[in-house]
Amino acid sequence: MKVRTRFAPSPTGYLHIGGARTALFSWLYARKHGGDFVLRIEDTDLERSNIESVNAILEGMNWLGLDYDAGPFYQTQRFDRYREVIQQLLDEDKAYYCYCSKEALETMREEQLARKENPRYDGRCRAHAEAKTDAQPVVRFKNPQDGAVLVDDMVRGRVVFQNTQLDDLIIARSDGSPTYNLSVVVDDWDMGITHVIRGDDHLNNTPRQINILKALGVEPPRYAHLPMILGPDGTKLSKRHGAVSVMQFRDEGYLPQALLNYLVRLGWSHGDQEIFSLDELIELFDIKDVNHSASAINPEKLLWLNQHYIKTLEADHVARQLSWHMGQIGVDPSAAPPLRDVVLAQRERAKTLAEMAQNSRYFYEEFAEYDEKAAQKNLQADAVPVLTALQEDFAALDESNWHAEPLHEIIMAVAERFELKLGKVAQPLRVAMTGSTVSPPMDQTLALLGKNRVLARIQRALEKIAKSA
Repeated sequence: MKVRTRFAPSPTGYLHIGGARTALFSWLYARKHGGDFVLRIEDTDLERSNIESVNAILEGMNWLGLDYDAGPFYQTQRFDRYREVIQQLLDEDKAYYCYCSKEALETMREEQLARKENPRYDGRCRAHAEAKTDAQPVVRFKNPQDGAVLVDDMVRGRVVFQNTQLDDLIIARSDGSPTYNLSVVVDDWDMGITHVIRGDDHLNNTPRQINILKALGVEPPRYAHLPMILGPDGTKLSKRHGAVSVMQFRDEGYLPQALLNYLVRLGWSHGDQEIFSLDELIELFDIKDVNHSASAINPEKLLWLNQHYIKTLEADHVARQLSWHMGQIGVDPSAAPPLRDVVLAQRERAKTLAEMAQNSRYFYEEFAEYDEKAAQKNLQADAVPVLTALQEDFAALDESNWHAEPLHEIIMAVAERFELKLGKVAQPLRVAMTGSTVSPPMDQTLALLGKNRVLARIQRALEKIAKSA
């Protein structure tokens, strides 16, 4: 039997990190076992589903690199198939029409609560439902009235549900549209899904779905229900905890490799190992090693992972990701210097790509103004001879030799000539080049800026000092 997993989000919002982790675990399980990973869009909630959310889900999957082998399939394109199965269940006396009004159901609920019973449909239309011409009935599934459903969960172990605790759920609304529990069963059946990996908020749906599948004569898939992801404070994850959309992490400057590595460790581990490549995850991942308890997000750990990947991934790859962030702040990274070289210069001092983009603006455009404290301290009259000497020596350097090593030699020679410590030469030069006191080593910074920019910025700094005198 070929393994076939699926990720089936509802397009009523963005791809959040809980959904992304579910997709990742399903993807890893399929890849590890040589199976297929299916993407299905469960868009039967016509009031809340929208194309913007569909696009956000597809964008998030693409950014994370979670490629799928089939799909995306859309439930709204399969209504005829759902109606066919509903009719089959009606014809085989495994489902029935229910004409109970909302008022009757509410009265039933109130009476059950008054008796301190769990509210549930009491099956009054199961044996015989009198057709009403002025009402559109729903269709209910005839759930078994005795016995139990055993869910052999790959994460939680054996979970038993008594059929007496399960009522006859609605499988078709009064307008004929299928409900979630019917459509998901038909989809898993038709698409040959062998393993369903999803959040544990779906656990109570599982015995109902198993009963429908058995009524249709279908072998249920294996199920694995993942524990919740909590906020740092241990409460249910929500917008107040910050980023919950996958693409928001992209916008804030995280690499997809960092987020995937972070998500897989929310509930799964392999000894004390913290850093995993995708190939390692495929080799090592085992759904049986997923924890039973909920995991809390740790923003500091994610930031640490992101910095690790910025430092260690191929510079060309980081540059491709950084390019988008440069564009977001209005900088065209196609001009010199090559973005790959900027990554190599900046990667040791940036935790996010958004931070790296902001800190690299001065390589591509003139900075608007000097940092006030930096200029006040470093661009004073005593810096004029030093900057002038540097300007002359840089001007004399042939552009074919405009590299870090010759530039470093010039800086050292000027410091020796004026009998100054290196910082007394490098800091005024750094402020002249960047507008602040923060940059990569000066020889790298000068090499990236290019000869013309360097000479022009020294001149700009000298003019500023003259005006301030």
